[in-house]
Amino acid sequence: MAKTIFITGASRGFGKLWAEALLQRGDKVIATARDLSTLNDLVSKYGDNILPLQLDVNDRAADIAAIQKAKEHFGSIDVLINNAGYGLFGSVEETSEKEAREQMETNFFGLLWLTQAVLPVMRQQGHGHIIQVSSVLGLVTLPVLGLYNASKFAVEGLSETLAAEVKGFGINVSLIEPNGFATDWAGASSARTVAMPEYNAVRAAFQAGLTDDIFGVPEATTPAVLKLIDSETPPLRLFLGKVAYPWVKQTYEGRFAEWENWNEVASAAHGK
Repeated sequence: MAKTIFITGASRGFGKLWAEALLQRGDKVIATARDLSTLNDLVSKYGDNILPLQLDVNDRAADIAAIQKAKEHFGSIDVLINNAGYGLFGSVEETSEKEAREQMETNFFGLLWLTQAVLPVMRQQGHGHIIQVSSVLGLVTLPVLGLYNASKFAVEGLSETLAAEVKGFGINVSLIEPNGFATDWAGASSARTVAMPEYNAVRAAFQAGLTDDIFGVPEATTPAVLKLIDSETPPLRLFLGKVAYPWVKQTYEGRFAEWENWNEVASAAHGK
């Protein structure tokens, strides 16, 4: 059965790929972008099945209005895919207040505003699926991506809490956790701090670890995302790529070992 899907950040990358795949199979798609011209090809090809909306997700009032317009246009919103976001490259010390706030505004608050806006619609329907495009970097971290890591860690905590709160309304919540993919996320879609020479060695080590094999093929994610959307019992978290799961597993095994070593100290701190 065809679904109505609202997807942000549909101008390029994952958003554009997934929007087109959904349209190809007959779903109705509300596709948002800051520049509507980037959606002209989809509009000309799929006509009335796509509703293009100009949207800056940082604008809470605009987010609420976009959800309302989508509901009025198609009558329902079955799935929200919060895909809009970007990466800020730079060490924590290098990051300005403006850069830090802008990173959180888009990656966390924009996602929050749209989530809040769609919840009344989905509660009234008695069903819905909110899909948050997080990152493996919401579970593990890399140097020179501290604010990006922080924004995705925030998305993880918010979404896991939300899943428990809305389950009784028939609403599912899923987090998509991609590892690196060969999109322009690290190129035109990214931002960079003003570099401090003290962190040159850290940056060099980061760049040295970016081998071709760790980057997946973006088009290969589409079947997994469609399966997630179609699942009656979707998982809370879905990794994308072959790097994410073993990396998270190794990291958490190390964390558990450290926690175990300090557990006697931690338990004594309880006081009774």
